[in-house]
Amino acid sequence: MSYPTLLDLGWQPQSADELAGEFGVRYGSTGRDIIAPFTGTTLYGLRESCLDDVDAAVAQARVAQVMWERQSVPDRIALLLRFHDLLLAQRDEVLDLIQFETGKARCDALEEVLDVCVVIQHYARTAGQLLRDRRHRGAVPVLTAVREVRHAVGVVGVIAPWNYPLSLAASDAVAALIAGNAVIVKPDVQTSLTAAWVRRLLRQAGLDADLYQVVTGDGASTGAALIDRVDYVMFTGSTNIGRIVAARCGERLIGCTMELGGKNALIVRADASIERSARIASQSMVANAGQLCISMERMYVAESIADAFVSALVDRLENLVVGNSPGWGSDLGPLISAEHYQRVAEHVDQARAAGARVLTGGYGDVHRGPFAYAPTLLAEVTDDMTVCAAETFGPVASVYPVVNDDEAIARANDTGYGLNASILTADTRMGRVLARQLHTGSVNINDGYAAAWGSVSAPLGGRGASGIGVRHGSAGLLSYTEPQTIATQRLWGFSAPAHISDRIWGHLLARSTQIMRPWTPRRGRQR
Repeated sequence: MSYPTLLDLGWQPQSADELAGEFGVRYGSTGRDIIAPFTGTTLYGLRESCLDDVDAAVAQARVAQVMWERQSVPDRIALLLRFHDLLLAQRDEVLDLIQFETGKARCDALEEVLDVCVVIQHYARTAGQLLRDRRHRGAVPVLTAVREVRHAVGVVGVIAPWNYPLSLAASDAVAALIAGNAVIVKPDVQTSLTAAWVRRLLRQAGLDADLYQVVTGDGASTGAALIDRVDYVMFTGSTNIGRIVAARCGERLIGCTMELGGKNALIVRADASIERSARIASQSMVANAGQLCISMERMYVAESIADAFVSALVDRLENLVVGNSPGWGSDLGPLISAEHYQRVAEHVDQARAAGARVLTGGYGDVHRGPFAYAPTLLAEVTDDMTVCAAETFGPVASVYPVVNDDEAIARANDTGYGLNASILTADTRMGRVLARQLHTGSVNINDGYAAAWGSVSAPLGGRGASGIGVRHGSAGLLSYTEPQTIATQRLWGFSAPAHISDRIWGHLLARSTQIMRPWTPRRGRQR
């Protein structure tokens, strides 16, 4: 099968190395082939950054960041809004590139474009208020004036994965940039050019070239070097690597935000619509070919509707279109690589060999490409099977009948992960009651993941093995800042004046504290 080259994107110069150089990617002499997920053939060759490249990037970023932070928040927002407009205007170009590098369906690639735009719009509305100086009540009312100010942390390292190469190279950077930081992105080697494209567009919007830079390479070398030099780390990836990143940040006493793995549960209550539930379940397990940390891999379904739900879900899964080339018209694409294909296949094959029943799928769709895997639904999965507890990260889910809500909640919580969950029900009030019992960072009622992910004014993060900190919301911006308290004391302070004994002064302080007691609520309000 012939495969479109980067030339088909209409860019010059012709080679991928030159193209990366035009975009500003720093790289040394070590190189590797980037494989096209649609065909398994070489897409381009890309050289990787060396240690000197990382040093230079951080040094230049520090110089540029000082001037950037001095610009007003409205000026920084205006630049990011120009980037927003350019992204929408040039979306077809980046949709092509995302599909070439990841193999994902074009509809999934478009989600990335829209996600970045929505994040920019949110912080354009709220950043001025979030970053302004704030007054606080002082230690001694009237006599102590307290002001909280926010400073940028400095240089933020964004370590982004391959599964959402535009969204995770741009949306987190947007928050960091608006907060006054410089950003250095280390994308996965598979998607380096998508990150480089983001840099080119930011420069078109007017951003200083040193404020958003891209370094290439694997995590053990380039990623580790970046962590050792920046002031804050935003990491999205696996839980195992996240532990290593957190330890390295801990050694340096720098902050980090990490969104890690998940084994997310979808609960279908007895009152839920069968057809609607099947549609939501299908979308939430095969979006991005299941290569989505907030997708659904465990489905707990009320016994009374389990057969009907499974029948409707299988019918939907068997009618999905697996794409084998860029463009519109497919529901999902192939898996990212031969290695990842093998991981997904091993989870399914091991479960099948141990007695699980394959309701649909369970095979590689070789007619659609070397890494294409059919949407797969399993039943009779037991605790000893790898697919039961480990994140598969593919278009694979297991269905488990449950007798009631209590069993569904208990089984959904029976995991070390705590990223996302879904409850499908006609009774949304009860859905909210049950949602509070789930040990996850987000819960979607009558949706799989998009409702929470797209509500960018609210924080999004994981609990337990699913991460530290959050993106989105006020915390997603303020995490890239350091608070400073400036307290101004008027008249006398807290030590006794020369003409008053310490015994009398101590009595006066205690009496003053007692006088302030009426302004303290007797008890917290109860809901």
